[in-house]
Amino acid sequence: MTTTPSRTSAQADSLFLSRAIELAAQNVLDNGGPFGAVVVTPDGQAFDGVNRVTASNDPTAHAEVTAIRAACRALGTFDLTGATLYSSCEPCPMCLASALWARIAVVRFAADRHDAASAGFDDAVFYDYFDTPVELRSMPVLHTEPEGVSRMAPFEQWAAFAQRIEY
Repeated sequence: MTTTPSRTSAQADSLFLSRAIELAAQNVLDNGGPFGAVVVTPDGQAFDGVNRVTASNDPTAHAEVTAIRAACRALGTFDLTGATLYSSCEPCPMCLASALWARIAVVRFAADRHDAASAGFDDAVFYDYFDTPVELRSMPVLHTEPEGVSRMAPFEQWAAFAQRIEY
């Protein structure tokens, strides 16, 4: 984590996008994917993340997700309201969903999905998946009724649990 002095918004955007790109380039030399990200909180705290998919055998270890995880862990919260996510490349649907869950205020990226595709990182199949009618999707996601237990049991338990932490 780093804290940066006050700058204009345009200067900060340029600085943090440059940082994300530098992280991505260095990560290639560290046997990771060519993606970097920085989460910056409203008070200027910055948290880096790099793609560690192959290094950690974790398909969810995209740069944006690792930056979000680093910020949340360091700040002791799952709520990054008001933060900005800077990424070396346009985030994939999983990373965008992660940013939404973390309540990131804005996402700024440098290279776009077409730039990534030209380098062999084509996310089109993921974007297309959600645009495809449910019955034609490549991976079926099927509602299935369980036997012997109510599908609503976890939600009922949640509603009754006085110590729950709302999110």
